[in-house]
Amino acid sequence: MQQELGTTDRADRFYDEQVLDRLNPRMRQFVARQEMFFLATADAGGECDNTFRAGPAGFLHVLDDTTLAYPEYRGNGVMASLGNIRENPHVGLLMIDFATDRIGLHVNGRAELVPDDVMRRRHPGRLAVDPVPGRRPRLWVRVEVEEAYIHCSKHIPRLVPAQRRRSTGGERAWGTDDVRRKGGDYFGAAAAADQRPTDRTPGLPRP
Repeated sequence: MQQELGTTDRADRFYDEQVLDRLNPRMRQFVARQEMFFLATADAGGECDNTFRAGPAGFLHVLDDTTLAYPEYRGNGVMASLGNIRENPHVGLLMIDFATDRIGLHVNGRAELVPDDVMRRRHPGRLAVDPVPGRRPRLWVRVEVEEAYIHCSKHIPRLVPAQRRRSTGGERAWGTDDVRRKGGDYFGAAAAADQRPTDRTPGLPRP
């Protein structure tokens, strides 16, 4: 595609100047203050999934300049990302600072799933026990960094953090099963599902 669209020279300069095989000090500082990132995974057959992870600043831990780790909080039970990682360890993380510097950081690498107790034995004193019940992990995802590079600011909008809504109690509902606090059937999918024919056995993958 680079040859077809005439961008080979620009791409070569980008790789030479911006793509690292580890996190430099500025990148590590950037990661440490993030409260969210986007995670891309794929299964063994290449079927892709892109999802969102969030937590308090520092929940994405920088263990060293080639290793990141984050806790898996309680979700919807689908385990799409973890299932993909079990089959295919290649992952892509994208962190974006919308509020201050309007800049992003890509990290591509290989991930492994590590039980919480094993992770704490490997890194004693590095992983504080979170006091919020919905943020107590059973598993961690440990990422070996293979590529780290900038996402330029030119198309990143500036977003200003807003105060929490009183209707949600003022805080994120970590680990809740309350349908309303999770967003309910916001997109109407459940209502539409009631009208679809049941032509597949429950538990089997969709064709």
